Amino acid sequence: MKHEANVTATVGHLIDGRIVHEQGRAQPVFNPATGASNTSVELASTATVERAIASAAAAFPAWRDTPPLKRARVMMKLKNLLEQHADEIAALITAEHGKVLNDAHGELQRGIENVEFAMGVPELLKGEHSRNAGPGIDSWSEFQPLGVVAGITPFNFPAMVPLWMWPMAVACGNTFVLKPSERDPSSALRIAELALEAGLPPGVLNVVNGDKEAVDTLLADPRIQAVSFVGSTPIAERIYADGCKAGKRVQALGGAKNHAIVMPDADIANAVSAMMGAAYGSCGERCMAVPLIVAVGDDTAEAMIAGLKTAIAEMKVGPGTDNANDMGPLVTRPHFEKVKAYVDSGVAEGAQLLVDGRALRVKGHEEGYFMGPCLFDHVRPGMKIYQEEIFGPVLGIVRVKTLQEGMDLINAHEYGNGTCIFTRDGEAARYFSDHIQVGMVGINVPLPVPVAYHSFGGWKRSLFGDLFIYGPDGVRFYTRRKTITQRWPSAGVREGAVFSFPSHQH
Repeated sequence: MKHEANVTATVGHLIDGRIVHEQGRAQPVFNPATGASNTSVELASTATVERAIASAAAAFPAWRDTPPLKRARVMMKLKNLLEQHADEIAALITAEHGKVLNDAHGELQRGIENVEFAMGVPELLKGEHSRNAGPGIDSWSEFQPLGVVAGITPFNFPAMVPLWMWPMAVACGNTFVLKPSERDPSSALRIAELALEAGLPPGVLNVVNGDKEAVDTLLADPRIQAVSFVGSTPIAERIYADGCKAGKRVQALGGAKNHAIVMPDADIANAVSAMMGAAYGSCGERCMAVPLIVAVGDDTAEAMIAGLKTAIAEMKVGPGTDNANDMGPLVTRPHFEKVKAYVDSGVAEGAQLLVDGRALRVKGHEEGYFMGPCLFDHVRPGMKIYQEEIFGPVLGIVRVKTLQEGMDLINAHEYGNGTCIFTRDGEAARYFSDHIQVGMVGINVPLPVPVAYHSFGGWKRSLFGDLFIYGPDGVRFYTRRKTITQRWPSAGVREGAVFSFPSHQH
């Protein structure tokens, strides 16, 4: 089944409820399957970003005072609209990112689940209450919105990651400025239009497309109270440092190098199937992709390699518009060259390249950014393909002798985003999950991405900030607690001054 995207000639910005264009810088947006560009995206100037912030600031007082139930009803209408327009949105994702349509639909569905969670905001914002915390004194807490907040999102999930952020932010009473990736901007903008159709007032959600100038403006503007970011670790670290220096609350999710331990007792057939999707799904352009298998024992490694080579030979690589394909292209020509250079370095550093996808050509799409699946054996710590996030269809086998040796490798790595173990041994699984220094752990689950009512985030240099994204931590990030203590003295009663610190002893 095929769908074609209706991509506009120039992607502008959404400010104060309207699509706006500015005469300034722009850059082409490419179709990764063809290498051609039939659209461009405007890169917002500082003035345009400031205009969006001003719109959000003006909309905040009324939106803050809108009852949470009314805000939740907007989210309910948005959910319905997203489902009705799912084919259209998925086609936009595929046209600009390249992933297969089924994968684009899956991405959108996980985003919709976050909208569903935001629909419960009246319950999520209920504070705590204590009657008679002291003599005739009641005390309670409230969760109040921050004000204008911003989100900066990556190219690999152009619909889902924005939906991790702004639905909960606005449901909590904030107003929002979104800066999506300039590589594939159309789906985020289209979803924002649907939010207006769902009843979101103008100015509550604004979208500015841009590059570093837009990001720097968001970080510097004192009207922005908080920033959410998902992207590479070097940029996440800069966003966190600059945002905190400017007095903002920041959560910055960075890179990953996720390991999968395969034990000798694992169901090898199931582990192979799981790893095929985890390594090569979405062309490996996922922060939860698994690019490293840590095989415990040579027999385990050989069994995994045999299964993987058979499965790779059956893979279909081609344009994402055809759901018969398993994997589409990489997102841009520069990224293709970057991934290819990683494969080259793996060969140069002595890893054994068992399957080489560098020479793949897709008939009729010779100018597309297609790379076939690559498989390395004898990958070792210190190699670039072991240490660095590749973000491409490159899977490596690391051989170890024991579970502890494999865990020591994982715990020593600078990233701690996701990991998993394949085993039939409950004791080994429990020990692994208890002692591994990683934020998200799967047991016979290759991509342990939490559902919308939990929270997503890694450890170490995969996350800067102390709160995960979406779920319960999303509510905490986009609100601040206020505690109120109240007493109404009885009429005619006057008490003397008390100079000691108030306590239940008095």
